Amino acid sequence: MGTSGEAIELDAGGRTVRLSSPEKVYFPERGFTKLDVARYYLAVGPGILRALSERPTTLERFPDGVAGESFYQKRAPKNVPDWLPTATVSFPSGRTADELCPTELAAVLWAANLGTLTFHPWAVRRAHPDHPDELRIDLDPQPGTDFSDAVRAAHELRAVLDEHGLRGWPKTSGGRGLHVFVPIEPRWDFTAVRRAAIAVGRELERRMPDAVTTAWWKEERGSRIFVDFNQTARDRTMASAYSIRPKPHAPVSAPLRWDELDEVRPEDFDVATMPARFAELGDVHGDLADHAFVLDSLLELADRDATDRGLGDLPYPPDYPKMPGEPKRVAPSRAKHDEHEGRE
Repeated sequence: MGTSGEAIELDAGGRTVRLSSPEKVYFPERGFTKLDVARYYLAVGPGILRALSERPTTLERFPDGVAGESFYQKRAPKNVPDWLPTATVSFPSGRTADELCPTELAAVLWAANLGTLTFHPWAVRRAHPDHPDELRIDLDPQPGTDFSDAVRAAHELRAVLDEHGLRGWPKTSGGRGLHVFVPIEPRWDFTAVRRAAIAVGRELERRMPDAVTTAWWKEERGSRIFVDFNQTARDRTMASAYSIRPKPHAPVSAPLRWDELDEVRPEDFDVATMPARFAELGDVHGDLADHAFVLDSLLELADRDATDRGLGDLPYPPDYPKMPGEPKRVAPSRAKHDEHEGRE
């Protein structure tokens, strides 16, 4: 296509949004353009808005499509329109930033015009920026495992959640993994929610020791599904439901029903196929926001892990300040090497 085309205007929920260079190709392998991306988000509008509504959101931008340079934009652009609210969030470093906080579909289209393919909302809403209202569990396949292994882990995870009075909503990550979101009351801080995620992961690991791990160090994970508990740490986000992922075939993060987990593959869901699924089924996670569970039972499990099993905290990501009770952030092989060399 020789030209990116003249700017056009799109209606998003009654608000007009300008789309520049609508014919710019964003996915060369599929031929999808910037306009295709915008039309996709219009087609799944109620779903993407449900996933982002009132949430501080980091934008993953690809101004020249998936073949070009990309960057994460945490701070709201200076030209953000006055109708698009922001929310102030604080990072582990102590710094703060105003992030976009979508409240209407036009915000999604406005961000798409900037080259945003993937939306990364915080697990909080702007009314409670320090208290997550979702427990997000990331089932991350390691080398030697695939989506089917994540599905098996997800079924056992569902049983664990049920035993603790919780319900999760599964979705594809857009890659090989699965995310399970549990809506919770915004009563606990990030540290407590992370403790709950670790407790879930450890229980899953006990039930499926050959298939699931909570080992933070890659050298210890083996060919198992890693429960990435640090995705619940402050400032860590996951791609939202319905977000487009920056891979050549334009996959999307697809909300699923539990009864279809064994029948689907991640590649079933992309910019071309999701609109038809949404038109037929609507947002299969549409009722997620109608629920809010409590973490008391999982936090009691975390306490038992500490007192009865002697299991303490696990390492935080490397860019975090040292946290109280956290073990050394040294890979086991490095620790053995240092010990052998007589270093602390």
